[in-house]
Amino acid sequence: MPYQSSDSTRQKKDAKRTAMMQAAVRVFAQKGYYAATIRDIVAEASVAIGTFYFYFPDKETLFVHLYEETADFLIQAIRQAINSRATLPQQVQAGIQAYVNIAVYEPAVVQLLLVGGIGAVPSLTAKRAEFRERLAQVWQRPLAQAESQNLIARQNIQRTAEALIGGFDEVVLNLLAYPEPGVEAGTAVHELTQFTLRAVAYTGS
Repeated sequence: MPYQSSDSTRQKKDAKRTAMMQAAVRVFAQKGYYAATIRDIVAEASVAIGTFYFYFPDKETLFVHLYEETADFLIQAIRQAINSRATLPQQVQAGIQAYVNIAVYEPAVVQLLLVGGIGAVPSLTAKRAEFRERLAQVWQRPLAQAESQNLIARQNIQRTAEALIGGFDEVVLNLLAYPEPGVEAGTAVHELTQFTLRAVAYTGS
């Protein structure tokens, strides 16, 4: 009969892969794409270099894969936060809170998505455009709902969402430059929420 790996073997492989992916996020965030090496990644993950090549043929493939998984993680977190609330102010605050929480507690994730690899990995261009479009769509849903209820001014919802996420990114990057981002996080969430409601001309209570 053909060979089939046991559950324990698969779990060990999955654990090694997870450790290597997490290590790669940290290394890329600390050193940047160009300076980071495969040896840096395997050393950070405490795995053999052969383990790297078992999963990935080169650094670029790993980076693009990391980018995709990280983008999915961020989008899912923001979408779930927004969907858990009923009114636009609540949805806006929850979505921004989810983003800021990830930035504060997993800063390497945000660094990877917003800074890492830009201009360095040609194959990342299309992936980044797809990520930004999907993220904008997440924010378009609550805005479109509010517009249909005449709670915000008539506007180009797509452009509004694109402008908002660009503003969120700028504030989050500046927040991460603080010695203790967590101290300023609550204020940032409140101010971004109020800014968003003003920007869309929210008329509800």
